[in-house]
Amino acid sequence: MTTTPAAESALVVPVPMAEAVVEPWRKRLDPACVLGLPAHVTVLYPFVPPPGIDGAMRDELRELFGSVSAFDFELTEVRWFGEEVVWVQPKPVEPFLELTALVENRWPEFPPYGGAHADLVPHLTIAQDCPLPEMQEAAAAVAAQLPIPGRADRVWLMAGRQDPDSWEVQEEFPLLT
Repeated sequence: MTTTPAAESALVVPVPMAEAVVEPWRKRLDPACVLGLPAHVTVLYPFVPPPGIDGAMRDELRELFGSVSAFDFELTEVRWFGEEVVWVQPKPVEPFLELTALVENRWPEFPPYGGAHADLVPHLTIAQDCPLPEMQEAAAAVAAQLPIPGRADRVWLMAGRQDPDSWEVQEEFPLLT
């Protein structure tokens, strides 16, 4: 008997301006891309399991994010978490950290990454848990095309399972413009 993995949710800032540069690498080397997540900077994962996200919570998220000003940023530098994850750093990082803090303060029972990491590092993943030479190739190719300008003007509530192409946008919450 097989059990279906539980649905999960995440709050993310989509970064469509980076897709042309990172998508070819992410399709091959980032499991989140295979699941259906676009290029993004995570605000909070895991968030409330989808059955627990009701209209009142969506209204609260809309109000919360609607009080935050949209902001410009740049993807400036390729970095690594050990030899397991290669990623691009957005600058400035503070507005991303502030978005996470707002949600975490309201829903402290959902710490970023389940509390697995002491320090939160806003990032856009390029590759994860793949052969090192492939990750190095991706890192070099992406680094050659930086910086990439971006604008954070919305947060997406996404939900899905650990199945290919299962993650979808459930709601878009605009930031204040």
